[in-house]
Amino acid sequence: MTDLLGRRAERIAIEHLLAQVQAGRSGKLVVRGEAGIGKTAILEYTRGVAVGSGFRVEHSVGVESERLFAFAGLHQLCRPLLDRAAPLPEPQQAALGVAFGLRDGPAPDRFLVGLATLNLLAEVAEDGPLLCLVDDAQWLDEASGQVLAFVARRLAAEQVALVFALRDASASHPFSGLPELSLGGLGEPDARTLLTAAVRAPLDGRVRDRIVAEARGNPLALLELPRSTRPTQLAGGFELPDTLSVPYRVEDEFRRRSDDLPPDTQLLLLVAAAEPTGDVTLLWRAAAELRIAREAAAPAEAAGLLEIDTRVRFCHPLARSAVYRATTPPDHRRAHGALAAAIDPQTNPDRRAWHRAQAVLGTDEEAAAELERSAGRARARGGLAAAAAFLQRAAALTPDHATRARRMLGAARAKHEAGASDSALDLLTTAPLEPLDSLQRAHLDLLRAQIAFHLTRGTEVPGMLMDAAKALAPLDAALSRETYLHALDAAIINGGGDAARIAEAALAAPAPGTPTRPVDLLLDGLTTTLSKGCAAGVSGLRLALEAFRDGPQAESVQCSQSDRWLWLAGRSAVAILDDELLHVLASRNVQLAREAGALATLPAALNFLSITSVLTGDLARADELTTEATVITQATGGVPLRHARVILHAWRGDQAETTALDATVASDDTYPDEGAEVSLAQYAMAVLHNGLGNYSVAQEAATRACRSDEQSISSACLPELIEASVRAGEPARAALALEQFTSLAVACGTSWALGLAARSRALTSAGPDAEEHYREAIERLGKSRMAGDAARARLVYGEWLRREGRRQDARDQLHTAHQLLSDMGAGAFAERAARELRATGEHPRKRTAHPTDALTPHEVHIARLVATGATSREIGAQLFLSPRTIEAHLRNIFRKLGITSRRQLKDVRLP
Repeated sequence: MTDLLGRRAERIAIEHLLAQVQAGRSGKLVVRGEAGIGKTAILEYTRGVAVGSGFRVEHSVGVESERLFAFAGLHQLCRPLLDRAAPLPEPQQAALGVAFGLRDGPAPDRFLVGLATLNLLAEVAEDGPLLCLVDDAQWLDEASGQVLAFVARRLAAEQVALVFALRDASASHPFSGLPELSLGGLGEPDARTLLTAAVRAPLDGRVRDRIVAEARGNPLALLELPRSTRPTQLAGGFELPDTLSVPYRVEDEFRRRSDDLPPDTQLLLLVAAAEPTGDVTLLWRAAAELRIAREAAAPAEAAGLLEIDTRVRFCHPLARSAVYRATTPPDHRRAHGALAAAIDPQTNPDRRAWHRAQAVLGTDEEAAAELERSAGRARARGGLAAAAAFLQRAAALTPDHATRARRMLGAARAKHEAGASDSALDLLTTAPLEPLDSLQRAHLDLLRAQIAFHLTRGTEVPGMLMDAAKALAPLDAALSRETYLHALDAAIINGGGDAARIAEAALAAPAPGTPTRPVDLLLDGLTTTLSKGCAAGVSGLRLALEAFRDGPQAESVQCSQSDRWLWLAGRSAVAILDDELLHVLASRNVQLAREAGALATLPAALNFLSITSVLTGDLARADELTTEATVITQATGGVPLRHARVILHAWRGDQAETTALDATVASDDTYPDEGAEVSLAQYAMAVLHNGLGNYSVAQEAATRACRSDEQSISSACLPELIEASVRAGEPARAALALEQFTSLAVACGTSWALGLAARSRALTSAGPDAEEHYREAIERLGKSRMAGDAARARLVYGEWLRREGRRQDARDQLHTAHQLLSDMGAGAFAERAARELRATGEHPRKRTAHPTDALTPHEVHIARLVATGATSREIGAQLFLSPRTIEAHLRNIFRKLGITSRRQLKDVRLP
């Protein structure tokens, strides 16, 4: 179909989209509008133009009752393409296979399925442009919607177009932010033309005007409303005004049309409406169960309600819903019962279980147990929302009160894990959850606390988690200790002083079992730190971090405790100022998230590795990582994480950006005033103003940051406080902070810790003692990974030498500091070194421009990976892009650098 009445602007938009894809760039579009406004017609027009232009076209339709089946919509779209899946990496093939129920395996991360889908579409598009049409996208199952939205956001150079039709009434959906084409009604001339074509009987002018006015340009209304008007009225009769909205009036017309059909035809229509797959064989099998002859379909086809050929198709989704709503509950149960009897339990057990459950009046343990098994299969495929729906229905069918409560609790947990925490909380509040045994009650309290942490981060949450941990202690000691760790972490993140109280409770909890897990060691180390001071807890924390690094769990239990708590372990490495453990743990956190395809957790891991890169002086790498994290967060619809970006801008000396980000954090009500996010921003402000020489401001920010219960922040910020206090003329405050930091540094014993302590002592000393400490700081920090701190040690030594009148010695140190700080991009500190050099009568060397300066952080990241020998497919898998998009980025990189091959890239000095 290429004819489309009116819609000139819409036709131009579609034609532009397809031309863009033919030119080698991908495209995506969300067509929005009310029911009947012409979204499907736009999709059909798009199909017609695309087919005429040499596109391959695939199609999927969201169906309201299909929303319970995970990946159903995606499978419908991808099923004809699966013969091209062989070139995909094995993890991606496995992810698709498990998601579609074609093979067994662990539940895949939803966004790994997304990457696999992206690469599958790209593979197909190698043979020519591909158009994917998704109608009624508001009814896609949650997993399919999220994956397709992710794919749409990652499309770049794959010659693929994705077009979604979506109802305006969809309040929240995963396609927010994609380009939109909003459909309004037809203009009056086009509306009159369509109405004239639809009504062949004589049409009175006043009636025509009334229909056009009431339809408000809705094409389906213009086609269907005249059907509800008697011929005499079309010729000039009168009727009472109808106040229903157009979609409801159209649906009402479909209902009236079905009401006039014979009883067997109505029941056959109901069966077709209840089973939305369009499987003709299944329809006839179910009809046979009800003893309905195939001839019963003819009146429904003659009425224009549906057509049956290779598939069963209703004339419009409103017709399907009208048929289903118009019939009685007993008829619903008959139709679903017939479908359950007609479905093969071996090939499609979940759909059979669902229909069987809808056929039950009252309770039925056998049907409920079958649904619970379906929930287990849905969870195994990664369909948590589907698992929740199966369990909730299973609970409603369960006659035994205790079993019903257990299933309802499982449904709430699945809803929370699926991201529907509000719905989970409603279920816990309104559903009958009695009786529960002690362990189930403890799990209920834990789930309530976890939901509260996710939704509010309120000050009451750490206490709720602590209470749940206490209740679990005699019942499940391992889970109790993990819950104590969660409570402790929540208290640290929130601030407010609960951390010490929770640490005391955790110390009194039962000892861990054997063998001791890394998570147990981490809890012990943190509780000791909070109850006895950081210096006392250093040895325990180091033992825990080494267990994360070396223990068998670090490699074998990817999705259990070690993986879950790796980010906290990395933060603890900062707390004990162990740069080697920090590097290993931060890198492993990203590696595991990448290998699992866990895009929900990867941005946080990337942000933490970015902060690590800032501390090691690799600001360019840090920028790449935060850019990647931002892109993935936008693609997945996650919550933006700001702390890595604000710390990066602070070290760069970008006052405007750092200050703006700090203000954003400070004004965000989700961050408690004494919480970790605010304290990290204050650490960043201390670094920024120490670089700019605004020492009083730096001192104030550092003081606030050091109050945090998050030990990693105070460990990193105490040296900033010491430097700011000395330069602000407050030696007493500097001395007090130095005493605290020296105790910590001696306990840590690392080159990083001892080097920072030496630098801090030098700042508070004079004469030969100061010089000895400066030299020690340079030597020790030079042996660590912390190039930024090492360069700053040379800067403050050079500043001290100049004040001592040793201008030549000062120039040597300041030149080195300026070069190091300039190369790493620490602009404010580099300028501080430049000012000091000018004060010695020397001019700092200007940084030579380099071709790589023209590259974006994303391009630098890709270039760095290519230089290591990685293929486009390998890079695409790491960055969640298709190989074709990587190749497009490479062409830009080659152009900017003036090279023509990957081999030449290996010789380029990247920042």
